[in-house]
Amino acid sequence: MTTTAIYWFRNDLRLGDNLAFKQACKDSDYLFPIYIHSAFLEEKTSWGFPRLAKQRRVFLQESLQDLRVQLREMGSDLFEMRGGVLDEFQNLRTQLDANRIYCEEIETPEGLDQITILSKAGFELHSQWQSSMLDPQALPFAVEDMPDIFTQFRQQIEKHQLRFATPVDVPACIPPLPSSSKTLYQEISDDVLVSKKSFLGGESRAIVHIEKYFDRRLPDTYKQTRNGLIGMDYSTKFSPWLALGCCSARSIAKKLTEYELQYGSNDDTYWLWFELVWRDYFRFLHFKYGDKLYRSSGLSTEPNNVFIETKFQQWSSGNTGQSLIDAGMRELLSTGYLSNRMRQIVASYWIYDMKGDWQAGAAWFESQLIDYDVYSNQGNWLYIAGKGTDPRGGRPMNLAKQTQDHDPDGVYRKMWSI
Repeated sequence: MTTTAIYWFRNDLRLGDNLAFKQACKDSDYLFPIYIHSAFLEEKTSWGFPRLAKQRRVFLQESLQDLRVQLREMGSDLFEMRGGVLDEFQNLRTQLDANRIYCEEIETPEGLDQITILSKAGFELHSQWQSSMLDPQALPFAVEDMPDIFTQFRQQIEKHQLRFATPVDVPACIPPLPSSSKTLYQEISDDVLVSKKSFLGGESRAIVHIEKYFDRRLPDTYKQTRNGLIGMDYSTKFSPWLALGCCSARSIAKKLTEYELQYGSNDDTYWLWFELVWRDYFRFLHFKYGDKLYRSSGLSTEPNNVFIETKFQQWSSGNTGQSLIDAGMRELLSTGYLSNRMRQIVASYWIYDMKGDWQAGAAWFESQLIDYDVYSNQGNWLYIAGKGTDPRGGRPMNLAKQTQDHDPDGVYRKMWSI
C-alpha cells in the first residue's frame, strides 16, 4: 500500500536539520510540500495596524522562493496556499487522497490551536519539536517544571554539560509528488522592496552568512560588540533566518563548537552560546505557562497600562521628540530590523516613560521585525514590562544614560534623523 503525505512547512523553511521533514521523507511514498499563508495573519491587530508589514512579507517570500528552488533541485516543489488552515487541508485531502500531515510543533496558542482543529477534523498529525538548540527531552528537569529564573535554568544546563542537540542531514532524496498535484500549483508573489537591503531570506543565504561570520573570526569579539547600533558586524545577525527556520539553532551551536575546537574558546564565544540558551529559555517557558504568557497582566497580578492611540502613533512613527527613541523607531520602519540594545531602550521608553500598553508594543514589533520570533518577542516584552518570571520586576532604562553609553557622539541619531 502506497502512502501519500503532506509536509506542512511552518517556521522551518529549510531542508537541513529538519527532523520532521526528514521523517516525512522516510515514511512516505509520495510527499506534497506546502506552505499556508494563514488567514489570521492577514488580519489587522486590535490596535489597527497589519500583523505583517511589508518588510516581513518580502523576507518571507524570499525565504519561500529559496526553499522552492531547493525542493525543485531534488525533484519536488513547494505549493503555497492562502486562507484558513482547516479549509486548505480539507481541500487537499479530497484532491490528493491524503490524510497524513507532518509538520513542526509550535508551542504557542495559535500554533497549538491549528493542530487541535486539524486533529478534530480527523487528520493524522505527526508534529516534531525542532526549533530549539537543546532537546526538551534531554533537559535535567521536566520542561513543564523548569526553573522560572533564567540563571537557575542556565546553571542546570551547564551543570549537566548540555551543549546542543545533534543536527540531522538533508534527506538523501525526497519522495515524488503525487500525480494529482500537477493541477494544484500556486506560487504567491508579493511586491519586492526597491531599497537596499542587508538581509535576503532563504536557507542558502543563511548558510552563506553564517559561514562568513565564522570565517571572519567575529565570534572572538561577540560579547564586546553585541551592544552596537550601526553596521552588520556588531552582532551575529543570525536572527532573521532563525526566526523563519531558514537555519537552526542546533546547526549554529555545532558550528560554534567546531570553531572553539579550532581557534579556542573565550568569554565572547561563550556569550554567543549563552544567548542561544536565552533563546531556548523563552521557548521552553511556553511549555510551562502557555497562554498565560499572552494575558495583558502576563504572569503578574498588576493591571496593564492603558492604550492611548495618539501616544502610540508618536512612538511607532518615531515622533516622540526624544532623538534616540525616534532614531530607533525610524530604523525599524525603514529596515524591519533593530539592534537588541535599541529594542530594549524603545520598549522601556514606551512602557515606563509613555505609560504605554506593552502588548501594543509587542504587536508592533511582530508587525515590523523581519526577525520576529513569537517566543523571544513575547518573552522579552514580558521581561521588560515586569510581567514575566523575573522576580525583580520590570526593567525601566535611564534614557540619558543609554544615550551616553551607546551613542555619545550622536552618529546613530544623525543617521536616522529626518
